Amino acid sequence: MEFNLITKFDKRAKLSKLQRFHTTKLNNDFNKLFVKRDDLIHNQVSGNKWRKLKWNVIRALENNCNIISTYGGAYSNHLLATAALGKDMNLQTRAFVRGDELNYSSNHILQRCHDLNMELVFLSRNDFKELKYSSGIDSLNHSVWNVPEGGANREGVMGCQEIMAETDNNYDYVVIAQGTTTTSLGVLTSLNPKTKLIVVPVLKGFDSIGEMKKLAKKINLPADLSRVLVLDQYHFGGYSKTNNILDQFVIDFNKSSDFKIEQTYTGKALFAMIEYIKNNSLNENKLLFIHTGGIV
Repeated sequence: MEFNLITKFDKRAKLSKLQRFHTTKLNNDFNKLFVKRDDLIHNQVSGNKWRKLKWNVIRALENNCNIISTYGGAYSNHLLATAALGKDMNLQTRAFVRGDELNYSSNHILQRCHDLNMELVFLSRNDFKELKYSSGIDSLNHSVWNVPEGGANREGVMGCQEIMAETDNNYDYVVIAQGTTTTSLGVLTSLNPKTKLIVVPVLKGFDSIGEMKKLAKKINLPADLSRVLVLDQYHFGGYSKTNNILDQFVIDFNKSSDFKIEQTYTGKALFAMIEYIKNNSLNENKLLFIHTGGIV
């Protein structure tokens, strides 16, 4: 069963092509820019959401779990990805949602989750914060497989470690937007030893190194965090926040490029990458931008 499941997932991953790109914001050809198109993997289970759920779903089915239970906020694309993948794999899905003032019709994300037959359990913010759950098989109900918020567990990291294996893995820099650190930790621990990882946290005041260290310790995964460069000044106010500068950057880039970015994750990361190249006068470097997907 595992082989067939892996084959099904890997067929999807092959859609994530690698391509060269240019940007008028740099106006030079001295650096070689590449993008890993994880946004092409699935129209609803996009990019790193697919990566983080892959091994969670495989392990759930291996352990005869028929319910995937997870957690998130009102606008969580992770919830939508879980609901869509559960529907595709004939698994029941359940989400504990932060905010007891909400219901399934509060926004388009929750409505879509409901339409995909996901059970939505709305909790007060305090109850959500105090919620205790395990990762993996539920201790009280062995038919339930728990996936932490954002897919931040060993299985989630495993899926993200596969991203670099689909490239020649010989870059000077790899650049990625950062949310829960699951994707960035997976990428870091599978990088060529000579490559530096640039992470762009989209949350204001986020402790990137501390959170990566915490997750690495939790899943007992050695990680050389000295190779991580944190560009934490490009959050544009915080998660889902933007301003005229970022808005115009995204509009201009999308007009001139054959792949699209958005303001929540990929726009911030690409903006930061371009500023880093200019501010550090990078020359004759090879850089990979990992497109982590998202709804554009």
